[in-house]
Amino acid sequence: MGPVLWSASGGLAALAVVAGFGERRRRRRRDPDSVGWVDWPTVQMLALIALAVTIGLAVKS
Repeated sequence: MGPVLWSASGGLAALAVVAGFGERRRRRRRDPDSVGWVDWPTVQMLALIALAVTIGLAVKS
């Protein structure tokens, strides 16, 4: 089960990085009033929390 958790951790880390770039892109857009449909800070925070959990489980096993 260890390799599965480490793979999931890698995927979650990649998702957190992509969410960070999405938030950066949202902040730098020309029309600040245009509405986006993805809440990037929430996606990034949930990915980081899940990353911490999966790394903890992978280290424990």
